[in-house]
Amino acid sequence: MVTRRPNILIAISIVLASAILAIAVWVLAQMRDDALRRAQDSVFNVSLLVERDVSRNLEIYDLSLRAVLAGLKYPGVLDLPPEIRQMVLFDGSASAKDMGSLLVTNEAGDIVFDSQASPPRRINLADRDYFKVQRDSPNVGLYVSHPFMPKVAGKTVSIALSRRISRPDGSFGGVVVGTMRLTYFQRLFTGMNLGSGGSMALMLSDGTMLMRRPYDPKIIGRSLTGTANYTRFTLQPSGEFFGTAAIDGVERWYAFRHIDIYPLILDVALSTHDIYVEWRRRAWIIGTLIAALNLTIIALAVLFSHQLRRRLAAEEELRVLARTDGLTGLNNRRNFEEHAEEEWRRAQRNGWPLSALLIDVDSFKGFNDLYGHSAGDDALIGVARCIAQNVRRPGDTAARYGGEEFSVLLPNTDELGAARIAEQIRAAVQALQKRHVASAHHVLTVSIGIACTKGQAFATSRALMDAADEALYEAKDAGRNRVLCYPVASRAATGTLATHPER
Repeated sequence: MVTRRPNILIAISIVLASAILAIAVWVLAQMRDDALRRAQDSVFNVSLLVERDVSRNLEIYDLSLRAVLAGLKYPGVLDLPPEIRQMVLFDGSASAKDMGSLLVTNEAGDIVFDSQASPPRRINLADRDYFKVQRDSPNVGLYVSHPFMPKVAGKTVSIALSRRISRPDGSFGGVVVGTMRLTYFQRLFTGMNLGSGGSMALMLSDGTMLMRRPYDPKIIGRSLTGTANYTRFTLQPSGEFFGTAAIDGVERWYAFRHIDIYPLILDVALSTHDIYVEWRRRAWIIGTLIAALNLTIIALAVLFSHQLRRRLAAEEELRVLARTDGLTGLNNRRNFEEHAEEEWRRAQRNGWPLSALLIDVDSFKGFNDLYGHSAGDDALIGVARCIAQNVRRPGDTAARYGGEEFSVLLPNTDELGAARIAEQIRAAVQALQKRHVASAHHVLTVSIGIACTKGQAFATSRALMDAADEALYEAKDAGRNRVLCYPVASRAATGTLATHPER
């Protein structure tokens, strides 16, 4: 058994090495899953912590807005002295760090009450999105604005939380608005450990970016609508996935959630590189040891079977040489005729078309006489390469038929398909631009004859090749460097000759 199948030792060694490798891969896969689970737990905890912090602060600020609304409706509040009215309307949350101003505007957008100034600053807010939304939509409730730069000098980019003031008749009476500096989110994000490639982002539900880590002021206010990640954020209230950021192109594992009742989306992400950095180090060590062990096992098996394999390789080479043309590397004529007979029977049995090409190098004797046999051999090799490059299907067969003649067998190919391939071969040979002064075309060319079983009655595969040979010689008589299909005379009469015009 081993004498007849010398690879059995290597096969056994490979099976053994594969078993060891499979165990190692399973262990590494478990370690990789563990690394991902730890990262997921970390991201989940961070996102939950950030969500609760943001939600709590927004809730506190919203309560301040509601308190102002309630105070405005309370009898006598508006008649109080300014200092006392300020204390009644604006609680201590308005002075918290990163909180801006609590403002009350009239229906025209002018500030009538200001938590940071009495009398109020003379600023009109009618152009702000939070004012327009509250004015135009009675039932918006709490509205979180897009980022903006406050109209007071020295302030940083902020967002606003606003609620509508409705008169007793339901008409618009102004807004209560509180501003929040985005530095609050920046400090909150900076305090989270996400690794060197991690990211965290807070955006409005419409995709407008409010804050992102790593921080870049250029992306604040940028819309992510249409990006792959944002689209996935909108599909469900929370989730996780692997994705690539549209902003920096880094692949990360994302966990996202919509924050409570607010129109905000929070995503926390760890880069896949950071998730698996420790796992990669261990995998490298384990993988190196397993590779060394497996290579040793396989090397020992190779050592025992080397001589036997060499002998079989030599025998196989002899078998290949017996079926291959030594100069061009194509099949030889004997091998081609075996294939032709086999494909002929299959085509007759299944009713499939079978096409044959016979290719002859034009004026090859003159080429040899002018340039020598070495150049002639190079020319034949070049022609063979052009044929091989255009005959690629597994069932197709190309061969050196004899001397400067080549043949191609195209199963399940009709005449049009064969003509197309033949023309590609002819053009490829001409494109070699091998100089041939004895040729009318001044370069090396080929003529090709085609025969197809579809619509023709050929008794044998030999008859098919004879028909292709007849078409070939018609092509050479017609001036060479062309493709003709059998039968030539009848096609010429009907004007359907598959020819290539002379160039």
